[in-house]
Amino acid sequence: MSDTQQPCIAVVGSTMIDLVAYVPQVPTSGETLLGDSFQMGFGGKGANQAVMASLLGADVTMVNCLGDDSYGEMYRENFARFGIDTSHVQTVPGASGVASIWVEADGSNRIIIIPGANHALTIEQASDAIHSLDRLEVVIGQFEIPQTVTTAAFATARQRGSTTILNPAPAADLEEELLANTDWLILNETEFALLAGEQTTDAEILEFWKRTGTRLVVTLGKQGVAMVTPASKVERFSAQTVTAVDTTGAGDAFVGAFAYGLASGLDDIASVQLGMDRATDSVTRPGTQTSYTS
Repeated sequence: MSDTQQPCIAVVGSTMIDLVAYVPQVPTSGETLLGDSFQMGFGGKGANQAVMASLLGADVTMVNCLGDDSYGEMYRENFARFGIDTSHVQTVPGASGVASIWVEADGSNRIIIIPGANHALTIEQASDAIHSLDRLEVVIGQFEIPQTVTTAAFATARQRGSTTILNPAPAADLEEELLANTDWLILNETEFALLAGEQTTDAEILEFWKRTGTRLVVTLGKQGVAMVTPASKVERFSAQTVTAVDTTGAGDAFVGAFAYGLASGLDDIASVQLGMDRATDSVTRPGTQTSYTS
């Protein structure tokens, strides 16, 4: 990449329309509560990460499927506003993805996703998209589309020398072939607990790192970030203290900014710090993509 070129990033992942309810507390089973406010916005882990990388200046290509409904049309318009290439976004019959989100007074959230069209992306479409791009520094994937599709995209990316970043969320067992084609694994403390079955001590992070065979970053919310260095040590980065309004999408802000850092030629530590800065900033405003700034 020359000094005058922006880094090129492809995101093989999801789009969701976010239906967000802000509530004093979440209801128990069978209970109805009065909420504070409602917001509809654009989300999906893949799209969120694409938007963050684009805001920072990357040339971003989205690889995904949208439904042939009004939500799909709205999402194409949203991508256009952010300058994201949608030439590899397919339209398929049926509903686009939707996320139902509850946000409590302290900014914490609970989310249910309905993948819809996101699960229609094929192995061939993903692989062909990655193969066709003229330049490509980084490919990002998540778990809101089938792992087999992400594996195909990552394998093609590896063949052309691109870096692959996997955000295994929502947490699910990691398929061996996908791990074998993953350079960086980035997950939060909840996902770490589900996948590693451990607490986030240095020893347990190192044990999981040895199992995955990837570079490893664990985001820890208010506690910052832990990264395993090439010297096989856990380096921890403290988070700035802010008042959280809505934590939805903060992890995606981190991944998108981290990917931009690597694609731009920043070192590991600088990329982590950029990711933390954008994630911390995002929690001070409501919404997902609407909370992102460059």
